[in-house]
Amino acid sequence: MPARLRKGDLVIVISGKDKGREGKILRMDKKEERVLVEGINIKKMHRRPRKAGEKGSIIQAPAPLNASNVMPKCQNCGKGARIGVKVLAEGGKVRICRRCEGEF
Repeated sequence: MPARLRKGDLVIVISGKDKGREGKILRMDKKEERVLVEGINIKKMHRRPRKAGEKGSIIQAPAPLNASNVMPKCQNCGKGARIGVKVLAEGGKVRICRRCEGEF
């Protein structure tokens, strides 16, 4: 999975039924290249009763998306951004927006 995405990043969905919506990354699966985004790709699941006398219910929860269907949102320009890496003089690295050169 590309290092352009991290847990906690604000992302924009670029394809699928939720195209154009924004959310925060809650969980990432690097092996499967999937991301779980808050409030995006909501699926209904049927829950069975666990105890005697309890009723079954239908719950809604977000399902993972493919990482290629989301793009990080730049805080400076407010648009979806391609990510670049800038090497600092101190020896560290920082992610930058390719459009406005702002840091993430």
